[in-house]
Amino acid sequence: MASALALLAVAGCDTSTASTQRPEPTAAAPTAASVARVCAHPGDGPATAPAGAVTVDPAVPGDLAAKTAKSPPHTTFWLRPGTHRLAADRYAQVIPKEGDTYLGAPGAVLDGRKTNQYAFGGTARDVTLRYLTVRGFVAPHDEGVVNHDSADGWVIEHSVIRDNSGAGLMAGARQRVRANCLRGNGQYGMNAYKSGGRITGLLVEGNEITGNNTGDWEKKRPGCGCTGGVKFWAVDGADVRGNWVHDNRGAGLWADTNNNDFRIERNVLESNDGAALIYETSYNAVIRDNVFRRNNWVEGRGYADRGDTFPFATVYLSESGGEPRVKARTDRIDVYRNTLENNWSGITLWENADRFCNSPANTSSGDCTLLVKKTSRCARPAIASAPLYADCRWKTQRVDIHDNRFVLDKSVVDCTVKCDRMAVLANYGTYPDWSPYKGEGVARAVTLQQHNRWHDNTYVGPWTFVALDPSRVLDFAQWQGAPYQQDAGSTFRAGDGG
Repeated sequence: MASALALLAVAGCDTSTASTQRPEPTAAAPTAASVARVCAHPGDGPATAPAGAVTVDPAVPGDLAAKTAKSPPHTTFWLRPGTHRLAADRYAQVIPKEGDTYLGAPGAVLDGRKTNQYAFGGTARDVTLRYLTVRGFVAPHDEGVVNHDSADGWVIEHSVIRDNSGAGLMAGARQRVRANCLRGNGQYGMNAYKSGGRITGLLVEGNEITGNNTGDWEKKRPGCGCTGGVKFWAVDGADVRGNWVHDNRGAGLWADTNNNDFRIERNVLESNDGAALIYETSYNAVIRDNVFRRNNWVEGRGYADRGDTFPFATVYLSESGGEPRVKARTDRIDVYRNTLENNWSGITLWENADRFCNSPANTSSGDCTLLVKKTSRCARPAIASAPLYADCRWKTQRVDIHDNRFVLDKSVVDCTVKCDRMAVLANYGTYPDWSPYKGEGVARAVTLQQHNRWHDNTYVGPWTFVALDPSRVLDFAQWQGAPYQQDAGSTFRAGDGG
């Protein structure tokens, strides 16, 4: 659990090179108001029914679903204090109509009793849910309890969605998720996934997202990539800001497969078992003014103890980069004014040479890049030449990492090796037989040719750097020197930070 939320102030840095001195980058620290301590103080709804609202009685099982079915669209429902229940049928749920609003009185709880799978479903647009606790539902794997069918335009605010199986909530286009406690859910706090379509215009703001993935699904299904605080799939345009994402089993925030145009800013991400942030096979993002603290201690240490040499990092950019041909508010991945303090390693830029559209090694099976509409086009002989040679790959390119502060004290992390790395690398391409990306071509491209740059950062502590492949570990002078030429204008103070 987090303690103080103020940024660690470390005075002064010495450079180990002859590079020009410059002022230290100043991260815009999240304020006490923007760091969302929602679970302890979720806020109270109206103590009396608003004018014109339909009152829902907790003493009548199924009252909420029945009154919703009988009422016209754009009705406001006020749930009295107490524990509300649905019918004792696993599929019993509330099916809102367009524009319906649900308001919980102080102490109003909708309890699935470990019987009902879903709380709110259906395809009605522009539904609002406020000041309600939703708990005890048992959604199946990859499914969600609130907005089960990923309807568009929903607003979920000032609510507590906790202790459910599956995901606490799903997401649709234009969804607003503000000031909620998403806590202790079996798989995700939120699963931003819409079957058969992309999600646009998503806002996730001021939420506390904690203790999710209680089912430890990566152990149940190794390599599923199906866990964490929030998972985003094919979201085009998202603002994720002012959230407190902490103590989740697995990753904190994970954007996976053809996401685009994210702004991830002013969040505090700490004490997540895995990476704080994964941005995978996706495009164009701004990651700024965040605090990353004490992340990846469990998973990073676990891999190291097993002898794995891969630089598992707290911010992991995997086959993701800037692409000007994909419309967004930026044409790069811009990572700046963040503070990373005592995490298991820092930032890794990775590109899997064997992972591309139509490859059997593509874990996002069936998906192609946003530059190629038909997966079948990415095949011999056309894939071996332009434009498909470039466009069939998700590329880690145009990543700009600058004006960040990286602090590491190994006595705090309780490690000696493999917890101190910054990396840009790829594997040696070997698979499949018809792949045009065999050999070290992808490794050289991601390291030297795809405009991935670190510069003007501040390092405090015993950092090392990995380039090209996991075996190539560099000190700061080598990292700054030819051929890598990284971290121009940056400062480095060796020894433990603190």
